[in-house]
Amino acid sequence: MQKKHEYEKNMLNLQYELYIMEKLKKRINSFQYAGRGIRTVFGTETNMKIHICISILVLIAGFIFQISVAEWIACVLCIGLVVGMEMVNTAIENIVDLVSPNHHPLAGKAKDIAAGAVLICAIISVVVGLLVFGPKFWHAVSLLF
Repeated sequence: MQKKHEYEKNMLNLQYELYIMEKLKKRINSFQYAGRGIRTVFGTETNMKIHICISILVLIAGFIFQISVAEWIACVLCIGLVVGMEMVNTAIENIVDLVSPNHHPLAGKAKDIAAGAVLICAIISVVVGLLVFGPKFWHAVSLLF
């Protein structure tokens, strides 16, 4: 009786470990899928390449002008917002193209709205960039003259 109880206990432990391993495998796969999505957008979308170039310039300017922690937070959040929205926009465009290969007014409307969301995020990011870097830039220019 004791051996049967231990056997059942060991089987339950093994089943639990397999369950945990399966959940871990799914979690790892989800990161791999996300990484593939990021690589796809960075490799195929021209607008994403433009956003990344501007982001690199912002990061370089942040180091040059020695911006504060709060300014770094604002800049990094804006970069993440614009890049994330560009990815959402790309996903929406791909889904719309899949379900509506022929031109349809609603398909165009959905794509326009998604692109507009990216534009709003980019405009807000430019405003934040002007607030962070504008005074520092003008101070540096004033020192030259």
